[in-house]
Amino acid sequence: MIDYTKFPRHKILCVDMKSFYASISAVMMGLDPLECYLAVVGNTERQGSVVLAASPKLKQDFKIKTGSRLFEIPNDPRIHIVNPKMDTFINVSTKITQLFYRYVPECDVHTYSIDESFLKVDGVMRMWNSVEEIAEHIQDAIMREFGLPCTIGIGDNMLISKLALDLESKKAPNGIVRWRYEDIPTKLWPVRPISKMWGIGKRMERNLNKMGIFTVGALAKYSLETLEKKFGIMGNQIFHHAWGIDLSELGAPVLQGQVSYGKSQILLRDYTTKDEIKAVILEICEEVAKRTRDHNKVGRTISLGIGYSKEEYSGGFHRSKTIESPTNITMDIYNTCIELFNTCYQHKTVRSISVTLSKIEEDANQQLTLFDERGLEKKRQLGYVMDGIRNKYGSKALFRAVSYTKGGTALYRAGLTGGHRS
Repeated sequence: MIDYTKFPRHKILCVDMKSFYASISAVMMGLDPLECYLAVVGNTERQGSVVLAASPKLKQDFKIKTGSRLFEIPNDPRIHIVNPKMDTFINVSTKITQLFYRYVPECDVHTYSIDESFLKVDGVMRMWNSVEEIAEHIQDAIMREFGLPCTIGIGDNMLISKLALDLESKKAPNGIVRWRYEDIPTKLWPVRPISKMWGIGKRMERNLNKMGIFTVGALAKYSLETLEKKFGIMGNQIFHHAWGIDLSELGAPVLQGQVSYGKSQILLRDYTTKDEIKAVILEICEEVAKRTRDHNKVGRTISLGIGYSKEEYSGGFHRSKTIESPTNITMDIYNTCIELFNTCYQHKTVRSISVTLSKIEEDANQQLTLFDERGLEKKRQLGYVMDGIRNKYGSKALFRAVSYTKGGTALYRAGLTGGHRS
């Protein structure tokens, strides 16, 4: 048996926007997101185009879901088929995150994806009668201000809140359910197939089935030693997750009280290869450097934040490094970010990236050395020249080569957003 008194007991909300893209599209058309039949399709002019989101009623009555094809949607006059408006989706997601900041500090919000966030509400409970009350207020505020439905799982840690969301909240009448450690044996252990548990994919399910493990309860009662021998650290992890144990923390605190220049980006698909992730890091460093130069500033502390996708267990990491000489040179910022990335990255699926430059000084205060061995002054001046070209001719006038690779996003963000129409 696991002694739960030895583990932290937090109050974590997992907030999931219901059929996010479809719901926003419905509201824009004056439709009820929960009652209309609506599909958001990558390209309405291509019959083989993928359904990016389907309204709850379309899923229920016509069995059309994310991943279906346009040609599978029945020719029914009640069904609305629309192109995605990615700029709008991202803008609404950002505004919903800002709404969360009215309830908890920024450091207690972790954006897991464009439509899902974790909130740690421990520190504000003195203002509320119960954790369910704050969840209801947040749910009501989102519906009142955006017209969008959401469901909320509440748990003693991130894992339990996510399990409560996926396995019960989405089916609950009011969309809000709370699980405690003590609920794990009765609510989680009966779950079958075992891949319904967050974090266990089909391949792992097949391996566990071969070992005679078909339910989460069977996994919880299996030999930890055997699981570790067969699956390594993952065996340890899935065993403890079967007991509801999760020690991952929400995203690191955002630095406050100082001037900084930064940019964060929620990726519109999972990034799994280092080259693709580094391409986006470089693009973000380029934007951060430009913003810094636009204000004739330089910075000494470089911070990199990486957020893992909702399919991963831990939230990600946020690390900083202070360099000897302040800079606003793109490659200086990028090289430091890559140093932090190579040190901390755990080979997990990435869904958000942020870069910040802080400890800001005036660029005019920088002293030039007699022997500029690294050619810093030339690089610095080159940055200002590139800024001038973009300011005069637009952001599309000049791109780095990485923006033309599969992982690059700058081209999309300059015209199309996330590969779809803006």
